Amino acid sequence: MIQKLMDTRAFVEESYTELQRVTWPDFEQLKNATFVIIVFSMIVALIILIMDFSSRTVMDLIFRIFGA
Repeated sequence: MIQKLMDTRAFVEESYTELQRVTWPDFEQLKNATFVIIVFSMIVALIILIMDFSSRTVMDLIFRIFGA
């Protein structure tokens, strides 16, 4: 049990040391990354919308052809 506590303490200390080495983004980088993510999400949503509309149109056509 004591070994597990010592391992946990070592892990926390090493994690803290690693967090000190991290280069955090400044506000400008954060704005740019947020903008890219929003644009990418909108593009993916548009692609899904087009796929949904296309599949619905094809299914309606098939149902009209076979009288379902």
